[in-house]
Amino acid sequence: MLIPFFFMLREGGMKTSITELLTLHEAMQAGLADFSVDQFYFLARATLVKDESELDRFDRIFAAYYKGVQDSLGDLFTSIPEDWLRRQSELLLSEEERAKIESMGGFDELMKALRERLEEQDERHEGGNKWIGTGGTSPFGAFGYNPEGVRMGSASGGNRRAVKVWERRQYRNLDDNIELGTRNIKVALRRLRKFAREGAADQLDLDSTIDKTARNAGLLDIQMVPEKHNAVKVLLCLDIGGSMDDHVRVCEELFSASRSEFKHLEYFYFHNFIYESLWKDNRRRHEERVPTMDIAHKYGSDYKLIFVGDATMSPYEIVYAGGSVEHWNDEPGAVWIKRLLDTYPKSIWLNPEPEERWDFTPSVKMTREIMGDRMFPLTVAGLDRAMKALR
Repeated sequence: MLIPFFFMLREGGMKTSITELLTLHEAMQAGLADFSVDQFYFLARATLVKDESELDRFDRIFAAYYKGVQDSLGDLFTSIPEDWLRRQSELLLSEEERAKIESMGGFDELMKALRERLEEQDERHEGGNKWIGTGGTSPFGAFGYNPEGVRMGSASGGNRRAVKVWERRQYRNLDDNIELGTRNIKVALRRLRKFAREGAADQLDLDSTIDKTARNAGLLDIQMVPEKHNAVKVLLCLDIGGSMDDHVRVCEELFSASRSEFKHLEYFYFHNFIYESLWKDNRRRHEERVPTMDIAHKYGSDYKLIFVGDATMSPYEIVYAGGSVEHWNDEPGAVWIKRLLDTYPKSIWLNPEPEERWDFTPSVKMTREIMGDRMFPLTVAGLDRAMKALR
């Protein structure tokens, strides 16, 4: 059973290896999954999934492969004699559970009522407390609630009773092929973390305290250390206006995630391409500008430079003096961006446009060449590649 499932995971694009498969096999031999498909799902997910961006993909593959297992179990239970079920219920059910069954008049009354409803009902019913249907409090049906009921015609329940947990797909927003969200961006940006201790020594260093106390013949010798902070420094340049209006939401999410992840973050705005100045406040973009060279002089080369923009414009805006659509630029934008790239060797360009469209836009191809092919799509997978490039 495990081998076909393993190959199905690989065919589905997951990075599961033989090592993880052997770990799962050892865990099953140790009895960690018992005889529950749900328990096996959690065990398989813990051992076979190497990256949280693959969690939703794993859920979909698991549901597709093991759907027949649950169905076959259902057929098995229908063939079990009623007398045997009655005897087992006396052994396995608690007093409280048996009392719940008796609240409808016992097992016989429950089955009798079910047969009567089947004979009387001739159409689908939703809600209510009598007919076989969905979303109500009737003891028969699905997606409703009744503690002594019989579920019918449903692959999963609405009150987490006999629910197939893998079909709930709790991790769909982590798939690296879907639209970004602030949480997804934070997960990707964390790959760039590099912690260092900064500030006053105000936190207890437990390991050092134990070591020093032991070396001091048992006399307490408290050791303190500074708090750890993410020491990575980021210079973020965001394209604003024009065609970027279509990407405002994702850029806001990126900006929000960056501010929460990086203690040392500086940001500036530009329109279409980099020229002799940038700005901090879009409402005063024409009055309060910061010279590009001042930025390069103020922030050291240890900063990671990240450009965010669709790079969609006229090629003249990149390679010609006077090409800017907003002002007269004495030098081409390509000259200015190369100066920044010389100052900040660790630099990338994040493009919110789908990667498959890049080759059809000349300005995107030009920008990508200037960046030394360090342009990445603004997706979870793209951010993951970008963070690796910055490291």
